[in-house]
Amino acid sequence: MIEKPTFMIGPVPIFGDLILAPMDGITDLPFRGLCRRLGSAISVTEFINTLDVLENHPRYPKRHAYEPSHRPLSLQLLGDQPEQFLSAALQLVPQVQPDIIDINLGCQSKNVINRGAGAALMKQPETIAEIFRVMTGNFPQPITGKIRLGWDEDALNYLEVAQAIQESGGAMLAVHGRTRKQAYRGQARWEPIREIKAALTIPVISNGDVRTVADIEHIQQLSGCDAVMSGRAAIGNPWLFQRLDRHEVPAQMVHETILEHLNAMVSFYGGSGVITFRKFLKAYLSEYDLSRETLLMLLAINTTQNLIDGIGEVFDAYIYPVQSLR
Repeated sequence: MIEKPTFMIGPVPIFGDLILAPMDGITDLPFRGLCRRLGSAISVTEFINTLDVLENHPRYPKRHAYEPSHRPLSLQLLGDQPEQFLSAALQLVPQVQPDIIDINLGCQSKNVINRGAGAALMKQPETIAEIFRVMTGNFPQPITGKIRLGWDEDALNYLEVAQAIQESGGAMLAVHGRTRKQAYRGQARWEPIREIKAALTIPVISNGDVRTVADIEHIQQLSGCDAVMSGRAAIGNPWLFQRLDRHEVPAQMVHETILEHLNAMVSFYGGSGVITFRKFLKAYLSEYDLSRETLLMLLAINTTQNLIDGIGEVFDAYIYPVQSLR
């Protein structure tokens, strides 16, 4: 029996209702691959700065690297002008061959905002519409967008932007339930996303505050969305994609996944992978009652085998004994 897709993004079938949100400096090839294996329905790259592509900057190719098992792959682009998106995509898309092209309209970092990109584009619905018209007119891949509710409480133009995206050929819309001014503060709001879903015919994905298994269904019910995206919570709990809350994950599984992720990082980045892995290791271990000294000891290790050994010693001394008593 052929499995029925959960929803479609243009011609691309999507199987599943939980997706790893794109995060700068986080959703690289190793982490995307891990989360895809555990059940994320789509692999979305870190944003690719269109200026980096046009200037042939050496850092950008690693940001869109992927393996065949990661598909469907969504290539996220960040820029501020329609012609910028088009020029960068004409160079990049034939090389990467993504299934989906995503337009970043939600990044709230200061550097991005200062150049008029990311969430700053929420102030310019007409520019957003032109970006989508240009992109949908030049590429066969479905073009999607990721937005916020607006710039601030005085500019909640999510409905105007959402409709402009659909009318300009957009195939899916992900919505973070906060404004740019809120960043990640306060509570994400689902009623505006329900309004968007009611107004559109394309799929709508909710993003923000997806921390537990219960949140997935709860947010779907409140927003009426087709799927949800989890970002920051997945950094320490990629097992969320297997519908496991962090406290439900056995220590042995955590240990094995840490080593799998570490080895993937070293394979991808070389020796610097150990250093880059520290932010993930800290998140993986945050569930456990480790002393500050123990954690700092692990985070100071800079060679692969020594870190593997150190992680094993910490699990044997402090984690496995405690879990066996539960």
